[in-house]
Amino acid sequence: MEIRTLMKTIPLKPERQAELEEFARRRGKTPADALDEALAAYLEWERQDFEEAVRSIQQGYDDVKAGRTRPADQFLSEMRQKHGLSR
Repeated sequence: MEIRTLMKTIPLKPERQAELEEFARRRGKTPADALDEALAAYLEWERQDFEEAVRSIQQGYDDVKAGRTRPADQFLSEMRQKHGLSR
């Protein structure tokens, strides 16, 4: 089945359909155009979030390799003090 045909037949829950129609109406768009824009915005956000997570993991890995670490009990103690948590 061609992807275009498949995409035109994705079922939506009635409440989601109503939300989409209201979302589109507020923007002066068709539901299809509003959905396309919302999906594009979400996918861009998700891509950026993924890239940020990968960068953060790489930074953590680089820190460990370079010896920029501290004992876990020290970190946990500081977090408890900072946030007023008990053991």
